[in-house]
Amino acid sequence: MVYPCLSIDLDKIERNARCVVDLCRGHGIEVTGVTKVVCGHPEVAGAMLRGGVSSIADSRLENIHRLKKAGIETRYMLLRLPPLSGAEAVVESVSVSLNSELAVLEALSREAIKRERVHDVIVMLDLGDLREGIWPDDLVPFMREALKLGGIRVLGLGTNLACFSGVLPDEDKLSALVELTNEIESTFELKLECVSGLNSSGLELIAAGCVPRRVNHARIGEAIILGRETAYRKPWPGTDQDAFTLHAEVLEIKAKPSCPVGARGEDAFGELPQFEERGVRDRALLNVGREDIVLDGVAPLDPSMEVIGASSGYLVVDVTDVCGEVRVGDKLDFGLKYSALLRAMTSEYVRKRVFRGGVCLDTGL
Repeated sequence: MVYPCLSIDLDKIERNARCVVDLCRGHGIEVTGVTKVVCGHPEVAGAMLRGGVSSIADSRLENIHRLKKAGIETRYMLLRLPPLSGAEAVVESVSVSLNSELAVLEALSREAIKRERVHDVIVMLDLGDLREGIWPDDLVPFMREALKLGGIRVLGLGTNLACFSGVLPDEDKLSALVELTNEIESTFELKLECVSGLNSSGLELIAAGCVPRRVNHARIGEAIILGRETAYRKPWPGTDQDAFTLHAEVLEIKAKPSCPVGARGEDAFGELPQFEERGVRDRALLNVGREDIVLDGVAPLDPSMEVIGASSGYLVVDVTDVCGEVRVGDKLDFGLKYSALLRAMTSEYVRKRVFRGGVCLDTGL
């Protein structure tokens, strides 16, 4: 076995998806599974689909191409706003895209007409999180121009909350989204099919029955992948939080002082780490580092171990209090938060191993 590696339990991802989908379905909400944190890993997308998500969304066309090449057949949504320069590829690759710029819609329209197809779009609104989206005051004039375009269909309106500024989805925010939807339908005498206002931060709102009925679509990743709602990062009931485990190998084990010896300046990342004086401690040096993980996003599964720090290629772990001896060549296991999982999935140095029914499929991805 080559280390470091990431074990992926597809059964847990499928169960998590089913738990989330069942909750949402009970409130009339369709779920699109988001694969961006796993870089469009085909086996993970497959587990999501088996768990009941209706479609797959990703922020990168490269990931969507990877999924298609692997034979994952579903309806695809581009989660990140399309680049003007990539209109042709967007129309060619996905059924739905999220949009907030008229110039991009015009480009998508031209490409869709050229291919004699209809490209669906969800027009994104900014309701205060200050990431993507049209400010509500500008929506009517924007829609007036967008609805003139051929080759595209405005599927509905959407918003993104919590991801950038941490503005939470609440009943007031989602009611505002519904009111704007009603305004557009009344002004232009049409019916919008999709009102997409939820992500993993909205699970508690859904469970409490506080989501306005008209909101009928959610884009959910972390709650399925890591079993957590994202407003407060709490484990979601009925889900597993350990579908992903990082394994790294001990390269060196030495007893050393707990504080550096000598005059100090900045480390390789322009920081000045702080150390607590604890005497001589057993320190294990592992073959994974900041190129592969986010330091504060990893936690040893053995609570007697403590992560001390990391350089680009090494993780330093205090193993003094471990029951039993830690030796060179041993493998230590870590749980991951979203940030660390994203980097581990992106790193070409971390091998990914998928398991289903307890059997390693080892796709080599």
